[in-house]
Amino acid sequence: MARCGLDSPLSVVPWAAALLLVLSVERALALPEICIQCPGSVQNLSEVALYCNQTPGLMMHARCCLNWKGTIMGLDLQNCSLKDPGPYFPQAHTAIIMILPQDVNCPGGINAWDTVTFYINSQTCQEQRNLCNSTGDPEMCPENGSCAPDGPGLFQCVCAEGFHGYKCMRQGSFSLLMFFGILGSTTLSISTLLWGTQRRKAKAS
Repeated sequence: MARCGLDSPLSVVPWAAALLLVLSVERALALPEICIQCPGSVQNLSEVALYCNQTPGLMMHARCCLNWKGTIMGLDLQNCSLKDPGPYFPQAHTAIIMILPQDVNCPGGINAWDTVTFYINSQTCQEQRNLCNSTGDPEMCPENGSCAPDGPGLFQCVCAEGFHGYKCMRQGSFSLLMFFGILGSTTLSISTLLWGTQRRKAKAS
């Protein structure tokens, strides 16, 4: 029979499970700031709430519809007296559907969304357009990079495997050893120089 003392591997399992549970609860409670910026809850008939309830793997938390990773898939800020969405608005760059107050424009503009519907006191932005497909410009990214969506009306160029740096022109992996070697030697040289200068001043005084 296996012993279950403090030194036994079996005794570690309950502690590990409890730790994972605590971490998952903390993660669940740590909502993005944009989700709790506006007090109150989302109405059950809201388009965001309907989308979230009808899509497997999504759940409403405050004003946001989140997936299991905590990524914002929907945002409902209607009935919020906002004229400026504030600094946390970019947290919702992954949203597929947004309901915003009348005075707040859809991020990226009307052309960044497939459907923009205007109501008396709000507007709905649905389905972000893929800027990489809509421009038709094959030279948006360098030869060794590819275009990837990065939010409404935005894109980024991702370097192909084996390339990095400015315009993905450097081939091979980024050398961490060389980087930290140069950084360490530079820091050591400056520290030695400063130490010598301070010591000389101390002797002179």
